Amino acid sequence: MLRAMADALETDRELLVETADRETALGAPRLNGELTRTTFQLRFFADVIEDGGYLEATIDHPGDTAMGPRPDLRKMLRPIGPVAVFGASNFPFAFSVPGGDAASALAAGCAVVVKGHEAHPRTSQLCADALRRGAETANISADVVSLVLGRAAGTALVLDPNIRAVGFTGSLSGGRALHDLASSRPSPIPFYGELGALNPLVICPSAAENRSAEIAAGLANSFTLGVGQFCTKPGLAFIPAANHQLVADLAEAVNAKSASVLLNARVQQGFAGGTTALLRLPGVGQLAAAQPPATNDGWWGTPLLLEADAAALAGAVLDECFGPVLVIVRYESDNELFDLLKKVGPALTASIHADDDDLPLARRLVETFAARVGRVVWNGFPTGVAVAWAMHHGGPYPATTDALHTSVGASSIRRWLRPVAYQDVPQQLLPAELVDAPVAGQRLPRRVDGHLDN
Repeated sequence: MLRAMADALETDRELLVETADRETALGAPRLNGELTRTTFQLRFFADVIEDGGYLEATIDHPGDTAMGPRPDLRKMLRPIGPVAVFGASNFPFAFSVPGGDAASALAAGCAVVVKGHEAHPRTSQLCADALRRGAETANISADVVSLVLGRAAGTALVLDPNIRAVGFTGSLSGGRALHDLASSRPSPIPFYGELGALNPLVICPSAAENRSAEIAAGLANSFTLGVGQFCTKPGLAFIPAANHQLVADLAEAVNAKSASVLLNARVQQGFAGGTTALLRLPGVGQLAAAQPPATNDGWWGTPLLLEADAAALAGAVLDECFGPVLVIVRYESDNELFDLLKKVGPALTASIHADDDDLPLARRLVETFAARVGRVVWNGFPTGVAVAWAMHHGGPYPATTDALHTSVGASSIRRWLRPVAYQDVPQQLLPAELVDAPVAGQRLPRRVDGHLDN
């Protein structure tokens, strides 16, 4: 079914990209790449299913133990039930109707009801149509995927007693409101919200000295990618105070950029209000700005490079500003750097740029960030989340509402599964994955009497 859904999206690629571009202005190259990621993700979860390890099938045969006789125990993960998914505005494919939450929930065996985002309703409908067509191709009811639109429908969806879990990608305020709603139900349900973050980046002294132009160009491209509308955008960069060249190179790179169209009026208003508020703060100033738009008509976002002194690292400076803005802070010493980092809250990612001479400092940074973020990036930039077995896309609140889980990668399927144990249940009544002799030809990773068996 998942592979048929991917094929259906590919069949409709031209119409989907054209429609999404009209609704989001993200451009055909970006949208084609995103759609390719989306179809890859569906096929990836087909591979996860065939691997079978996600079921965590476990068998303990009866026997004597130091605690006395042990019964026959068998356990595996089962689908949690129908899942609600909230589409994101900034990814009309990869984090919306056919996106990661829907793909992983369907792979787990859960029906999905998607609340499409109001920023791209037609794209959402076309994607839902393709997924439903793919389900029918696989001889499965099209109603395994449903679509609703509108905020009232979204609220009703979270409260519907048939819904057993919710996946959300969006703003902190919207996600927290829905999280509290899910928790207020007579029978509370899990709410997996990915809410974005400031995502700090640290440039160590030797790396700044040796690779100034390279790091500046990469950082400018990263925080302006997609007009800064990525949840993984680096929003706060720490730069050695003694290195003036890196700041100059970064300012030059930003000055060479151009304004681009943001997703919608709400995003544009939030970006304009957020950057204006930042520039009014004592200790915050503007270092560079991209070329302004030729017209004020439309939802433009002009990339900005700001600087905050150490005393200004508080309040709004530590809040995510969604859009193409980066705040830099200069640090005088290692000790000052770690004092400043104590003020920075949890995040989805943290990035470190370091050379061999920086390793003692970098080692401390890796340990510090590993306690506060879901992904530590080495000599790279966080605006890119690979769909892979080892990927983790999450982090402590407010980056997400549940730091134990990921919304990208193979283990994201775990959110939509719950463990069920079977005690002394006859073989003929057990799920096929837990019988002593699996179906001929079936390769299923299982732990049997404490030992991995494949």
